[in-house]
This record gives sequence, C-alpha cells and structure tokens, in this order.
Amino acid sequence: MHIADLQRLITRDPGRPRLTWYGDDGERVELSGAVLHNWVNKTVNLLVEEFDAAPGTRVLLDLPPHWRAVVWALATWRTGATLVLPPTTEGSAVVGQEQDRGVADVDVVVTSHPTSWTGTSAQLVAVPLPALARRFDGDLPPGTIDAGSAVMTYGDQIGWVEEIDPTAIAVEPALRHEDLVTWALACTPRPTASEPRTLVGEDHPLVVLRRTLQALSLDGSVIVTSVASTTAFADEPERLDRLRATERITD
Repeated sequence: MHIADLQRLITRDPGRPRLTWYGDDGERVELSGAVLHNWVNKTVNLLVEEFDAAPGTRVLLDLPPHWRAVVWALATWRTGATLVLPPTTEGSAVVGQEQDRGVADVDVVVTSHPTSWTGTSAQLVAVPLPALARRFDGDLPPGTIDAGSAVMTYGDQIGWVEEIDPTAIAVEPALRHEDLVTWALACTPRPTASEPRTLVGEDHPLVVLRRTLQALSLDGSVIVTSVASTTAFADEPERLDRLRATERITD
C-alpha cells in the first residue's frame, strides 16, 4: 500500500471522521475522509507546481504535532519526495550549521516560524497553526509562500505528479516509500479494534505521523492532541475520560 492507496481507502466512506485535532485553548478541528483527501490534494498540487516536488526532493517539516503537519507529510509522500525532520533545535540555529546538522541540500522548509529560517538556501513555506487560519499572522522573509492562503487556491484533485519510486527515501535517513505502511503498522501499541479510533498525544512529530499512518492504514481514524492539550488531559483524568467517551476512542 502506498499513499495513493491510502487516499482511496479513506475516501471509500468520505463522510467518516479521519483526523480530529484538539489544540491549545480547546480548539477542535475534524477532518472527514473527503476533507482530509482534499487538503492533501491541494497541498500536493502546491508542492508540485511551486517547487517541482518529486522523488529526490527533500522537504523539511518544521512543525509541531498538529493536524497540518499530518497533511504536509502525507502530501510530501504523495509526491514521492523525502520528508526530513529538523534536529532538536530552532531553525535559526540550523541555518548557519546546515552541513554539520544533516539538513544540507534541503529544497523546501515547511515551518510555523519562518523568520527563524531567514538565510537558508531552501525555499520557505509558512504554515499558520491557529484553528482554520487562512493566512500567516506574522512577518515573512522575502519569497516565502503563505500556506494559509496559498493552499486554498489549488485544485481539489491532483494534477500531474511524478510516479513514486518505491525504493526512494520517504523519511530520512533510510525509510523507503515501499516500507512506509509496514513501518507504521509495526508501531506499538498496535490498535486492537477494527477501524480503530486512536488517541495520539505525543510530543514528537514523527511518532504522531507514524501512529496516524498506522490508524489510517487500518481503515481507522486518529484524535491528535497538541502538546499543551495532552498535558492538560493528563492532569485532569475526568476530562480525558470525557474525551474518550465523546470521540468514541478505542485505542
């Protein structure tokens, strides 16, 4: 199964929730299969048309655990490109040390704090995080694309996209596209329910992506909570119980 197959799977029942987000301050965003599919398609079209994204393109995802991070990762994989996660440091610290920190030759940086990447040789995409924001609220370095407004201008159906090379790297350093779903399904704990509704409250974006991909590959859905929300739920077990009941969480 590749990402294109996964998109076909989640749209077989297009109205069913597939990705639900609980952000800071209690904001909630729910994406059905059809809506998630459209977001991914629009983002694929932006990546291809603006940056010629294809196998060999390296896209650095500098976003916290968030529903938009899931969309950008799925779109990157759908183009056949390579997803790169930054080292655990601010973008500004990376810019002057790209070679040493393993992020040299990145083609595109997708980030929620674009000014930290001023001076990088990569092309910048600024992603707003609040709820359903349609523009980035802040300063943008010259040439930066505001994903909040730009993504919505692209079509709901994928235009031309290069065929995915299954042996190409999907996630640096060595995870190949043909192994993405196998990698996700091997994540523990593995959901026990059919069509699972999985609660994902992690502070590392790659773990969020892996567990999300796992649930979607099992024809399920995920409820992703921000780092702050995860902490709040942990401190208030009754709220967590209500969340589990309201969202019908199985795993």
